[in-house]
Amino acid sequence: MVEMSRPEIPDGAVFAPVDVQAWGSHAGEEAKESILFVGTRTVNGSSSQGIYSYRWDPAAGELHSHKLAVVSENPTFLATDSDARYLYAANELQQFEGNPGGAVSAFAVDRSTATLRFINQVASLGAGTCYVTVDNMGNDVFCANYVGGSSSSFLAASDGRISNAVAHFQYRGHGPNRARQASPHAHRVTVSPENRFLLVNDLGLDCIHIYHLDAASAHLTLNDPPLWQAAPGSGPRALRFHPSQHIAYCVCEMGSEVYVLDWNHENGTLHELQRLSLVPRGYGGPTRGSDIVLNRTGTFAYIANRDYNCLNTFAVDSTAGTLSLLHRGSCGGKIPRHLALDPTERWLLVANQDSECISVFARDANTGMLVETGRNYPAPFPQCLVFA
Repeated sequence: MVEMSRPEIPDGAVFAPVDVQAWGSHAGEEAKESILFVGTRTVNGSSSQGIYSYRWDPAAGELHSHKLAVVSENPTFLATDSDARYLYAANELQQFEGNPGGAVSAFAVDRSTATLRFINQVASLGAGTCYVTVDNMGNDVFCANYVGGSSSSFLAASDGRISNAVAHFQYRGHGPNRARQASPHAHRVTVSPENRFLLVNDLGLDCIHIYHLDAASAHLTLNDPPLWQAAPGSGPRALRFHPSQHIAYCVCEMGSEVYVLDWNHENGTLHELQRLSLVPRGYGGPTRGSDIVLNRTGTFAYIANRDYNCLNTFAVDSTAGTLSLLHRGSCGGKIPRHLALDPTERWLLVANQDSECISVFARDANTGMLVETGRNYPAPFPQCLVFA
């Protein structure tokens, strides 16, 4: 196991030289070109105009043909349906159509031009809409409203159009950290693998709200018990299920930790199995847990941490789903906001917000280890990376 002892990571100081092309060649099935869509910030001095696209070459691990895919206001998070015919964006706004709140937008994907065609946009019913996701059947869309401290569900039609909100839940209360948790802050909405539950990470209340999902109608009803409680002041941010479907991983922003949780799909409950730090023991500087991604077989997990600006590589126990740290190294820039494995899983891409770039890492499918390629592609305040 290798750990860094300092928050600043000089270029080239973490990974040994590697033949990147040879390493990636062990990945298996033939790679095909795809499109990478990038959600961005368009406010606070950003030069961004909306959602951008690249052509992705998986053989070389390179991005090409950078362009504006569609003009959109502050589309900070993106999600596609299972066939990537439609793309949905969370418009992280404080006001929409003259009322307090954000919005959710629907677009059709044009593969020939790597652009997006606007379909419609609806109110999210809460300010600061920071996350959007689609259910496993492509019938429902869900959003989390960070500033508003709420979540909403929508129906998606066969042409990609989204309805007005079907269900809306406004949370109440506060956490122990009055600077960060003076009110609820819904940060992520996640559909369970069996498509029967919706889980809502609440950074402000240190919990995950749990709902029964009627996928045919997008209707939600509160589960019993209604939530899983994290440690006070931990700030649950990101959630990802293991492919086995019985384990979930929760990344806490404020605590810079990852929880390994047992998921009971019958009654919709979570139970803590393990908790690990995302920074070295003794580190006392600024730190915020960010995002997590697993490979398709669930043998490795990658977790980003902001401020300390690192990527944590974990091996996943094949039976218990628990994590073992293999390596902690550079994220290729500053403030890693989001992670994405490309469709071949030969490459890991990082949206480094403050460096305004997308960094590409080569990945060894056998060991899970990452290596910096030195390829950093410009992107205006990137927030989210979605392959289509």
